[in-house]
Amino acid sequence: MSARRLSAAVFAPAVLLGACASMPSQPGFDDVRRSVGERTGMRVHWSSGAPEDRAVADAIGELLTRPLSADEAVQLALLNSRELQAVYEELSIAQADLVQAGLLRNPVFGGEVRFGVNAAGTGVALDVTQDFLSILSMPLRKRLAESQLEAAKVRVTGAVVDKAAAVREAYYEYVAGAQVSEMRRTVLGAARASYELAKRVRAAGNTPELALSLERDDFEQAKLDLALAEEQELIARERLTGMMGLWGGQAAWRAEPRLPPIPALDPGGDVQAIERRAVEASLDLALARREIEVAARALGISRPFPWLDGAEVGAAADRELDGAWSVGPRLALPIPLLDQGQAASGRAGARLRQASAEYHARAVEVRSRARAAAIVLNSSRRRVMHYEAVVLPLRERIVQETQLQYNAMQVPAFQLFDAKRRQVDAGAGYVGALRDYWLARTRLEHILGGPLAAPEQPAAPAQSNGRDSAPPLSDPPDSRPGGRTHESPE
Repeated sequence: MSARRLSAAVFAPAVLLGACASMPSQPGFDDVRRSVGERTGMRVHWSSGAPEDRAVADAIGELLTRPLSADEAVQLALLNSRELQAVYEELSIAQADLVQAGLLRNPVFGGEVRFGVNAAGTGVALDVTQDFLSILSMPLRKRLAESQLEAAKVRVTGAVVDKAAAVREAYYEYVAGAQVSEMRRTVLGAARASYELAKRVRAAGNTPELALSLERDDFEQAKLDLALAEEQELIARERLTGMMGLWGGQAAWRAEPRLPPIPALDPGGDVQAIERRAVEASLDLALARREIEVAARALGISRPFPWLDGAEVGAAADRELDGAWSVGPRLALPIPLLDQGQAASGRAGARLRQASAEYHARAVEVRSRARAAAIVLNSSRRRVMHYEAVVLPLRERIVQETQLQYNAMQVPAFQLFDAKRRQVDAGAGYVGALRDYWLARTRLEHILGGPLAAPEQPAAPAQSNGRDSAPPLSDPPDSRPGGRTHESPE
């Protein structure tokens, strides 16, 4: 009886702690939802079989009834992605680790029966023990698990934000590909018409065989260019379809037919401000800070307790051969002769130093990525503006002038077809530059953790093309010795 009372006194707190431990539903997801909303403006949903799941399914169905914009494609992907549903479970795993850290190890019951050899009777030894280290280290283990849960929130947020950026990039790739395919069909139509005309002229004996062969070469190349453009368009569409989690009838979704024009204003010129914002908003750095905290917590556990692993405390009761009982506490401590915990402490210290070094390395990388993304954004913007201000108007004027000369019978129809093909080729180049701009903008916004804020309008009058940043591309420097750079007259 005394053994049972002592056992109850020692282990009652452990039983109460175990009874209070529980697993909350969708732990930490509110923090993830809030952070994702701040960075992307999008909603996220963790399916749980609740009525909200039906509302999300209805929202997805409603989005699929109309051509998707880039924002709508991203929103659909975040709501419909099974991949993200799997990522969210990392929060439950981290929460389970936190609950586990707050639990004592189960007590261990042991018993022995001894039979008399030189004397009659039976001896009995009973004991109940509890791991001693789990009692002392529980507060430290809980703080470590809490840090790991916070790190899991950052990782999950990062996965969602990465998904949003990847879907947006895939959307721009697909829409640009569809536009290029459309233009290649126009080129093929012009090449076919020019080739048919050349065959008729050749049949009348008014053009050499070489001219006909050249026209056919253009026609055959146009067919190859269209086939490649359609292949790239379909691949981009399938990639985006998979990223949005669509299949079956849902795979017939539609997108907007054109890429949006570049905005009138861009904040890409202030590289220092972009670099500062990137460092402040970086989820990579936030995760690195959490990893340093986790490593520091682990070091805090390993330093005071490494040699205590296997220590036990409890109660024991013995009955001797003559039937007399004895009851008392039981304590088992390892003797730190061979292992004093140097390896465990050294490993934890190395991981802390490693996490610190990785943080500084990531900080340098984030700064570099931000600067590079700003450079690409500004460069792609200038290319788009050059197409708009110089190349497209020039090709249009060439077509108009060639049309006038053709109407006056001053140039052959082949020259007019060629001018129109060159105009369509310029349009395809413009679409490519516009795609590059939106990809660069998406990547920079991803690095900055949110949309780019347009700078304040300048006080000076706007340029004639309505853009605020650098003018169209200038001519390259003269490669001859002493050559000078000539600015574009446009």
